Amino acid sequence: MSRLVRATGALILTGALVVPLAPAASAYAPTDTPDGDAAFTLTLLHGNDPESALLHSSADPDFGGAARYASLLHQLRDSENAGTGAGPGEAADRGVVAVNSGDLYLPGPEFAASQEEGAPFYDAIATSHMGYDAISMGNHEFDFGPDVYADFIGALPENTPVVAANVDVSGEASLAALEAEGRIAPSTVAEVADERVGIVGALYPPLATITSPRDVVVDEVVGPVQAEVDRLSAEGVDKIILISHLQNITYEERVAKELTGVDAMVAGGGHEVMANPDDALVPGDEVTVHPGTGEPLSYPLLVDNADGEEVPIVTAGSDYKYVGRLVLNFDAAGDLLSVGDRSGPVRVSGTGDDAVEPHPEVEAEVTKPVTDYVAELAETEVARSEVALDGTQNPGVRTQETNLGSLMADALLDTGERNAEEYGVPKPQIGIQNGGGIRNASVIPAGPLTVLDTYSVAPFANQVAVVPEIPRGQIKELLERGVASAPSADGGFMQVAGVNFAYDPERTAQVVDEDGEVLTQGERVRNAILHDGTVIVEDGEVVDGAAITVVTNDFSAGGGDMYPFRGADYTVVGSTYQGALERFLSGTLDGRISAEDYPEGGAGRIVVGEEATVPPGGDDDEDDTDPPASPSPSPSPSPSPSESPTSGPTEGPGDQKPGAPDDKKGGTLPVTGGALTGLVIAALVAIGAGGGALYLSRRRRSAPATGEIGG
Repeated sequence: MSRLVRATGALILTGALVVPLAPAASAYAPTDTPDGDAAFTLTLLHGNDPESALLHSSADPDFGGAARYASLLHQLRDSENAGTGAGPGEAADRGVVAVNSGDLYLPGPEFAASQEEGAPFYDAIATSHMGYDAISMGNHEFDFGPDVYADFIGALPENTPVVAANVDVSGEASLAALEAEGRIAPSTVAEVADERVGIVGALYPPLATITSPRDVVVDEVVGPVQAEVDRLSAEGVDKIILISHLQNITYEERVAKELTGVDAMVAGGGHEVMANPDDALVPGDEVTVHPGTGEPLSYPLLVDNADGEEVPIVTAGSDYKYVGRLVLNFDAAGDLLSVGDRSGPVRVSGTGDDAVEPHPEVEAEVTKPVTDYVAELAETEVARSEVALDGTQNPGVRTQETNLGSLMADALLDTGERNAEEYGVPKPQIGIQNGGGIRNASVIPAGPLTVLDTYSVAPFANQVAVVPEIPRGQIKELLERGVASAPSADGGFMQVAGVNFAYDPERTAQVVDEDGEVLTQGERVRNAILHDGTVIVEDGEVVDGAAITVVTNDFSAGGGDMYPFRGADYTVVGSTYQGALERFLSGTLDGRISAEDYPEGGAGRIVVGEEATVPPGGDDDEDDTDPPASPSPSPSPSPSPSESPTSGPTEGPGDQKPGAPDDKKGGTLPVTGGALTGLVIAALVAIGAGGGALYLSRRRRSAPATGEIGG
């Protein structure tokens, strides 16, 4: 369905990968073909991964934001329909389709505003004003579980379908009801200027490893998508777009190589920035480097499909910062002839020559109430730190011990010990926090910490979960999982409390399957010592002794990041991990984070080598006595929840994208700590028991019993 023409010499194709030599805005200029000029020009306006960045870009408040995005999208739709600025080779007959490839919301401070009692879904209001022809499912839509996602879809206009060809929602009554109404479907057909444009959706198959879909089943991509494309083609639809949320551009490429009949793909989940040299970017953004070629990603990326035809793949960053514009020229038979040279990302700006005024209704209905809510979070101080707290990702919490990682793990251990008797579980001896669940991605400077900061650090709805009496051999397997990817960054890298350990990254790394079954035993963990001095691993071998109780978050306890808990029973103990952090700071630490307890660079809990750091007060001899009692915790700043403990997974994973390029490009580390700076860097809100902003008097909506979060 494609005979895409490109300017000679603009690209070198290597297999399915495109290596730009000298990418330029004119590299994809439309040219005449033997069949003549285009009969129809379709402009595809697209977005992806807005992730509740409703107010503005985290890097600069003059850019991004849902209200500006809505204005720009409407302006582009109007100008494209009118043919304003149309380039050579474009057709007089033209139309526009607008789509979004998922992650419409991300639990965090901004989404938390929607969880107030009686509040609307602000992200749904913003999405409704966009006028999308279709949207894809994303992983973060399942962060609070299928029921909250169903409520979100229900708040969207009925003419905005959610498309996903490889997703079976029949096991979830609330989503199945929406499917029966046609609100969820494998595909949809948009009627555009007397032309029919098919839009097919696809979602990341190992969804359950990065979020909590409960009984939603996700199939592989190619078979279901191809079947839907073939069905549409048989019905006479000759222009077909795939909107997919597959987490990274290399996955999208692999899928594109195996499909036929798809004219263009809009990718989501990877946050990649594609651009050509003349495209204006949001300050602080850089064009993403292709992980396979090492070259910057030009817009679009061209890939040969199974029939040898070129398919353009596009994506547009994240966080309401860009509207992608892909100009597609088709012949009368519906074959794609060329990509217009006007194609590229259009930044969402509130300043300079390209500034747009905020959409007045979005400004009034979304921006103002969310701004007021976030400001209230930012006004409540919970602690002061004598030291800068490192939450950066690579290097940082996904590669090594950091003081913020240790603080977060200590908070889990503190809550586990505090609440163990009430919930009928043993007091935990080890605390484990996956690095991917620490989301501020920056250094918080010494000084005050607010409730908003705790949400930036610990934004998911993850519950603190105690896993009783894990055999020591399995404890070593868990530690091995935490360092299996080192030195590469991985959301499964483990921050710990109650234990020190040493590992050798040159030794054999553990390999596990999605169920946490160990396929290759790791040999990296050499020595591990509990903080009471009990040695549990010596010279790489497990030391026999009593089982050990672990506290973590329920995402990890449920096997997230492929932690090998393997279905072990666990009990959530009345707090989200954000709530645990807030209580630990204001209660147990009495509002003071000392440089002695949390030094920059870490205290040596995780070291590279053969010998673990001996904990203060510990010794090298095995001693299976109970650990000393923790300091008496101060009363919780909010009442204990009345709900009884539950055991269902409710948390979200770390969101390391498999195969994705790291978000960091080098240079100076970002520093946050103010009210809004870390706001939109993947901050996920905790709404379960104990998960509210603990000093706010307003009532929250009740959290669903199985609210879960993804990465």
